[in-house]
Amino acid sequence: MVKVGLVGAGKMGISHLAILGAHPGVTIAGVTDKSRLVTDVLERYASFSCFDDHLHMLDTAKPDAVVVAVPTKYHTAVVEDLLHRNIHVFVEKPFSLDIDKGRNLVDLVTQKKLVNQVGYHNQFIGTFIEAKRLLVNGALGVVKHFSGNMNGPVVLKPKQGTWRSKPEEGGGCLFDYATHLVDLINQLIDPISIVHGAITKTYFDGPVEDAVYALVETGKGVSGTMQVNWSDETYRKMATELTVLGSNGKMIVDSTELKLFLRKPIEDTAYETGWNIKHINTLTQQTNYFLRGEEYSNQLDYFIESIASRKMNAINNFATAWQTDKVIHLIKNQQKNNHGTNFIRR
Repeated sequence: MVKVGLVGAGKMGISHLAILGAHPGVTIAGVTDKSRLVTDVLERYASFSCFDDHLHMLDTAKPDAVVVAVPTKYHTAVVEDLLHRNIHVFVEKPFSLDIDKGRNLVDLVTQKKLVNQVGYHNQFIGTFIEAKRLLVNGALGVVKHFSGNMNGPVVLKPKQGTWRSKPEEGGGCLFDYATHLVDLINQLIDPISIVHGAITKTYFDGPVEDAVYALVETGKGVSGTMQVNWSDETYRKMATELTVLGSNGKMIVDSTELKLFLRKPIEDTAYETGWNIKHINTLTQQTNYFLRGEEYSNQLDYFIESIASRKMNAINNFATAWQTDKVIHLIKNQQKNNHGTNFIRR
């Protein structure tokens, strides 16, 4: 059994706690949250040991691993405390708001040889897993260009002083939302290394953006566009779609369907010349416990299995999440440069 602690019992923390509590290989060591209302309920109805300070929880409960779901601005300090105590870490996205401090955490966890994972759940959706397998195996030939779109109804009114309206706390569409798309592109195609241009839009009054548009390029010279909008009420929930163009065809993939057009078939597979379509129900992985979607359970299953088998995780580790953070800062810097340019307005 792996003893797991939780730091931060908000929306995502409670979701992770429910999944971990049902995991056959996990014992909940303790839960930390500053809200006495939350910890009182957990102690009364779930019998979890609760704390208002994560260091007290670490010293008392002595977990093997900890899931960190506190606001992003606290990630670096909490994760650093865990690593210095040789504790395996799963931390919510985005990884860190400070590039230099994030790099230090990557170096530290590499030195400590601890399992380390960041909560980019797209890597555990069957359609995206299959898309990555096809791209790695060269199904599209030479990849030329991609376009990524991500839309959802997250913010549909003024943010009214919540953390979503505070850039220093990781608020805004860029840090809180676009990171998912950037990470998906980095992992499926190639890490983005250049941002040629970026525009942000604010649809509601406030200091943070509600939409992001960018022209980017990967380290291998693959060009791409990104369009992210978290204030689109025409969507019921977050929707992510990636289109990839290659010398042998085209791929369109989202969380429910993969469409693949091939000029030449892939030998020894069911993929033929022309359009091929696969639905998520044929690509979904089995999960121990279903909550919100298989991907949320499967990412934690992977984290626990990595610890139990003493194998370093290769998916969504600190190093890949730090690459995503770097791209977000490139976009942010490019957008600032755009604002510094003098335009004639009519």
